[in-house]
Amino acid sequence: MLSCPSTPASLFPTLCKLTWRADGTHIFAEFLRMALVPSMLVLHVEISSASSAFLSVLSSLGTLCPHLENTTMRIQCETFELSRKISPFITQSISQLHHLHTLSVLDLGCQGIEHVMQLRALQSLSLDLRVSSAWDKKLLLQLPGFHNLKWLGLSTGTIEHASNFFNSLQVISSKQIEVSFMSLIAKSPASAYSTLSQFFAIFQDKCDNDKLQYLSLVQYTGNTRAGLDILTSLHAFPNLTHLLLSGVCNISMSDEELCQLVRAWPKLQVLKFSGYSATDTAIGPKATFHGLIELLRLCPALTSLSLVIDTTKVDGIDLKYPSGRSRNKHLKFLTLGLSSIKSPLNVALILSGLFPCLEQVYISWWEMLMPSSSQNKSTMEQWQLVNSFLAGFNVVRERGKDDS
Repeated sequence: MLSCPSTPASLFPTLCKLTWRADGTHIFAEFLRMALVPSMLVLHVEISSASSAFLSVLSSLGTLCPHLENTTMRIQCETFELSRKISPFITQSISQLHHLHTLSVLDLGCQGIEHVMQLRALQSLSLDLRVSSAWDKKLLLQLPGFHNLKWLGLSTGTIEHASNFFNSLQVISSKQIEVSFMSLIAKSPASAYSTLSQFFAIFQDKCDNDKLQYLSLVQYTGNTRAGLDILTSLHAFPNLTHLLLSGVCNISMSDEELCQLVRAWPKLQVLKFSGYSATDTAIGPKATFHGLIELLRLCPALTSLSLVIDTTKVDGIDLKYPSGRSRNKHLKFLTLGLSSIKSPLNVALILSGLFPCLEQVYISWWEMLMPSSSQNKSTMEQWQLVNSFLAGFNVVRERGKDDS
């Protein structure tokens, strides 16, 4: 078809969206060229390799699709050298897209990233720096940074790379930031703690403190035991509504420390501290229901909470009105770690009194991750009983509504 003299210049003259997962060989380059038209607004390219002819077509995006608003460029690069060869083609195309507001792309190098910073319409940016070695050390130069973003997503091999990237920027102005990395390079627990502390300090220094509302930090392998002070720099962000730390560090905190931590974020809607099991006695002090009740007073807008607490300590809590007459009717998701339970009924009564709209405590995650043992099996059965009681309470509550 492509060799036919009557083949039109464009196969789809009014095409608005294209997702390309075929191949990046020279055979497909001409087909892609005919598929790229001025009417196109969304383009997603996800391929395992790219020929020079294919890259040449991509470099012409600014001419072929001048109104492009949303694009993804995911070309598998197993080595940094290959990434360096591809990035000039991608940079050339992106720098011409003045209407682009959403971009997901691999590491373009300092020059390429600086071109991205000049895109005035850009609102959402995802950068994949995992194969790059450019961030193994701090850069001597300072890049202008990002202004007026709504979303910044960063994927790196290590948190050290993320620190070096943020440190190279003059400013990061974004409402939402997500950083994911595979591991820490640190050789010892003390070194890991220092690396995390350094990351949070750099992050606080470079980010627009008043603008940031959403922060997610994800580590896929391993974690670091840490104290509450490691998060102190995050108190600089008073408008946080979402704080999610997944697999990053195991934080031990008492009721008082928990309240001290969240006091700076009265607008919190989602709080996630995941990691250790509450059955691990080596961690240190753990928050209890008393701290949880005070947390709800300090952060009344919570809709989702993932927090490890010790649920065995219920002394002094009124089972009928655990937090007085105030209740959180917004919270729909709750996980509290795998704490042992003395009385599943009392735990269910407290949770039902605090969260009248909660249907169950999420425990599936622990079922998948915790090693099989008689103690863990017994604890899981207790939490399943808690959920059974909660389900029963909800049925009674609904019947009461029907009767009224």
